[in-house]
Amino acid sequence: MTTTLSGASVMDGAILVIAANEPVPQPQTREHIAALDIIGVKNIVVVQNKVDLVSREKAFENYKAIKEFLRKTSIGDVPVIPTSAQHGLNIDLLLEAIEKYIPTPKRDPTRPPFMHIVRSFDINKPSTKIENLVGGVLGGTISEGKLEIGDEIEIRPGIRKDKSSQLDYEHLQTKIVSLFAGGGDTKQVGCGGLVGVGSTLDPSLTKADGLIGNVIGKVGQLPEVKKTLNVKATFFEYAIGTTELTKVGPLKQGEALVINAGTSVSAGIVTSTKKSTFEMTLRKPVCIKPGSRVALSRKILGKWRLIGWGIFKD
Repeated sequence: MTTTLSGASVMDGAILVIAANEPVPQPQTREHIAALDIIGVKNIVVVQNKVDLVSREKAFENYKAIKEFLRKTSIGDVPVIPTSAQHGLNIDLLLEAIEKYIPTPKRDPTRPPFMHIVRSFDINKPSTKIENLVGGVLGGTISEGKLEIGDEIEIRPGIRKDKSSQLDYEHLQTKIVSLFAGGGDTKQVGCGGLVGVGSTLDPSLTKADGLIGNVIGKVGQLPEVKKTLNVKATFFEYAIGTTELTKVGPLKQGEALVINAGTSVSAGIVTSTKKSTFEMTLRKPVCIKPGSRVALSRKILGKWRLIGWGIFKD
């Protein structure tokens, strides 16, 4: 679920896939709907896949069960497209539904750039000579503004200064030397889609997704890094992912929580609570804007389970 939330945090819409040869709903379907609620994704198209594995009658029964289930959730009455990915059935209708029900948001390219890092890589092969080494590569999605080759950028929160201190982080500054988007190299990238940013960073910093959870922007234009968060929370009636229904009780001072903020995941301790708001101290700082959504997880029976979401208040 943590991976799902991190990936979905940079999406403008979603395709919810439900198998035609399985009972509705599956536990994972409930979890995915909860993830969409948390992130605030409203533009959704539902796919009833694998219709080639059942009879016409069974496919229609499953279709009605999907529609009935969705009406009882936050998704409501959205289009459900019967498909067979294996045979390419109705893929044209699915593409039409995506174009119609998941519109491209209007964005302002003049705003300061803001990019969530979803992946980071060291693309140098073993035994590469020092003079042939290239800098680290950052992958993600730009939610505001644009980036160009030659831009001086900042990465926040950055890297930990001292392994003995969880909260002492140092921002990174680097220069963009290459950009990759839409299947090829380019000189400029804007909002939407996935982009690769080649930098002058030491590739040891970016290897094995070492910078996931950070954000990129122009130097001095990113939000402040937060070690404490003030959150206005909305809780589910029941925890998500438990085998049996487990009611979500109120937060307690001193309780441990895990939050997902953008592509960042951090644990923390609740320091104060008041009605629907609470404050927590984080073990790992985050760089997010006021008004951003965060997912909230509590440890239930030894595992972290989603209990709700909140809005970060500055």
